[in-house]
Amino acid sequence: MQKNDKIILEITATSSEGSGIGRYEGLAVFVPQAAVGDTLKVKILKVKSNCAYGKVEQIIEPSPLRIEPDCQVFSKCGGCVYRHISYDAELQIKQQKVEDALRRIGGVDMSPQPIVSDGVCSGYRNKAQYPVAQDGSVGFFATHSHRIIPCDSCGLQPEEFSLIAKIFSFWMMTSGNKPYLEETGRGLVRHLYIRKAVATGEIMVCLVINGDRVVAADRLVQDLRAELGDSLKTVVLNVNKKKTNVILSDECKNLYGDGYIYDILCGVKIRISPLSFYQVNHDMAERLYSKAAEYAAPEGKTLLDLYCGAGTIGLSMAERAERVIGVEIIPEAIKDAEFNAAQNGIANTEFICGDAAEAAAELAKRNIKPQTVIVDPPRKGCSAELLHTIAHDFAPDTLVYVSCDPATLARDVKILNELNYEIKEYTPFDLFPRTSHVETVARLERRG
Repeated sequence: MQKNDKIILEITATSSEGSGIGRYEGLAVFVPQAAVGDTLKVKILKVKSNCAYGKVEQIIEPSPLRIEPDCQVFSKCGGCVYRHISYDAELQIKQQKVEDALRRIGGVDMSPQPIVSDGVCSGYRNKAQYPVAQDGSVGFFATHSHRIIPCDSCGLQPEEFSLIAKIFSFWMMTSGNKPYLEETGRGLVRHLYIRKAVATGEIMVCLVINGDRVVAADRLVQDLRAELGDSLKTVVLNVNKKKTNVILSDECKNLYGDGYIYDILCGVKIRISPLSFYQVNHDMAERLYSKAAEYAAPEGKTLLDLYCGAGTIGLSMAERAERVIGVEIIPEAIKDAEFNAAQNGIANTEFICGDAAEAAAELAKRNIKPQTVIVDPPRKGCSAELLHTIAHDFAPDTLVYVSCDPATLARDVKILNELNYEIKEYTPFDLFPRTSHVETVARLERRG
């Protein structure tokens, strides 16, 4: 097999990234936007020693799982991967993805609980980050590239985001502000960043810029207020002058409002800034946190919430717990967590800025031993050092692990098993319908 060959391929499996997999002359071939049961004519794009990559040239026999994609940029945009199959089929793929990872990598001889979904596949995202094209329009990056696919209306996002994108694009084209060009590091406006608080309806608009100010800022604010009314609570500039792929810097300037919006999650009022970590699917986050609370059984216990961010998980359990201690290495997040506790009148919380090892040493000096530890790490999972700190220094009876990557969860579960912690139950959650991502909540208990 060589590049540009055209082959007939039957799709028999789905990769963790959402591509269809078929075998040709013993070699695995990965094909985006293919479905199990398809018979396809595939053009080969790349051949490696252990696999090949191709694209669909023709659907010879469609899979029964197939549906007509409902997005004009689905074949180009790097966001969704499952708009060509039914949602039931997508949920089965994600359920199997989590189980396969835990069995293969983690050595877990146990099936997950049924995947949890509210069935809502559109309008669920409360955050959008649009790169700005050279003509002032906005869109999304193509798969595995920084080539912008024009799109000001995404089915995963609320209707207001499309309206804001159109207002912004017109302003860009008529205000004299120049779009940023990655290749040269020149230009001004890099991203349009929007957040919406689902429970309150409050909206934040943030412009990420390669400078200190924009031209005609007042006109942009006026145009947004005219269309959005009282739901527009703040417009912010995020100043990012670094030549980097990281979207946001730490510096924010308010053009309108106080730089925050407020949402309510699991009955707790949460302040959200442009820099705050906050789950993008509000309603499903409430279900996920409810399962985490069920696994934690916080009644009368001291809970340690690692990677606590703005404190959302721990604060959602504080009413039932004796005490909640949050640990986070980012100072701004700790300030948010302390503010959120205070504004909700939650007095049995404490937040420590530092890494887990530092927190362990501090709590040990005070003779504090949490009965339950909750971790909600980024996609890379927990470090081996952190897992050892949890097992040896904290030594909780129960560990609740909230994961956004089944592979790193499985890796960490295997390490924890060697540290005397056994997985008892785990549940997948679909917080990101139509994409390849899936969350999982796992409960582990200390042996003996």
